[in-house]
Amino acid sequence: MKIKYFFQKNKIQDEKIFIYNHGNDMFLKEKFQNFLAKKWEKQKIIVIYWPTACGKTKLSLDIAKFLDTEIISTDSRQIFKYLDIGTGKIKENEKVGIIHNMIDIITPDQKYSVGEYKKEAEKIIKKLQFQGKIPVLVGGTWLYIDSLIYDFDIPKVPADEALREKLIEEAHDFGKDFVYQKLCSLDPDFAQTLHPNNLPYVIRALEVKMLTGKSKSEFRKEKILKYDTFFLTPYDNNREILYKNIDTRVENMLQEGLVEEVKNILEKWYKMTDFWLQTIGYSEIIDFLNWNISLPEAKELIQKNSRNYAKRQLTWFRKYENKDY
Repeated sequence: MKIKYFFQKNKIQDEKIFIYNHGNDMFLKEKFQNFLAKKWEKQKIIVIYWPTACGKTKLSLDIAKFLDTEIISTDSRQIFKYLDIGTGKIKENEKVGIIHNMIDIITPDQKYSVGEYKKEAEKIIKKLQFQGKIPVLVGGTWLYIDSLIYDFDIPKVPADEALREKLIEEAHDFGKDFVYQKLCSLDPDFAQTLHPNNLPYVIRALEVKMLTGKSKSEFRKEKILKYDTFFLTPYDNNREILYKNIDTRVENMLQEGLVEEVKNILEKWYKMTDFWLQTIGYSEIIDFLNWNISLPEAKELIQKNSRNYAKRQLTWFRKYENKDY
């Protein structure tokens, strides 16, 4: 559900009440109140979704404060320590005392699977629900969100390091698209859910297919929501404003010291996973530091790649639209 929102003081009772509107309608306020009041056997959970730079952080803080609960990040890059500026990670002084989970949990030289994320995040969800609190999920990694809110199996296929090394070498020698085309030929349907540049996920999909003969999609059951789920997004379908926000965010990242952040990471974590090296904002700065492109070119590339990523997020998250819970 797309929303605009604000807080309003109740002059009589002098207490905060949540007010939502969608255009000129106030229907979402009633839906949200009904969601909170509804008695059901399923536990409640709130999902704040859609593209980068659309205002998810602000909305999540307001809701978490209003409900006196905690936030669980569903961002696959913010799990890394030291990747702060380039991932748009919330600053400590911006948290306004609200606990943020699943941020800064591993170092850049470590690997972390969706299965590992799911296991740890579900512990936090259960803890909050035991305390009578509604967890607030916020982030732009749809696979992380889906792993938590839907019932489906994550394939328990151990990593084949030899196969991974071979595929990484092929990507280095012939390009990422060469490896992606392998996946297209072996598992065309699942390949459509991945971007060709998302090498770690492409390799994992190939690994599962080649080792089991099954697509990763075959491990998924019918998608049934595990929780009484309320979907919210601050995005109002104005792409022009979204792209301006993205461009401004990239400029701010560079002013805040993104280049120095990348330098420090490279100096400290010389043995790094390919996962974070492919992250938008970091791979372009690494190209700049390697004298492949100029800083203005790196900035333009980050802005362009971020806009393209936002487009893909809009496609991925379309399934959450108009869900009536």
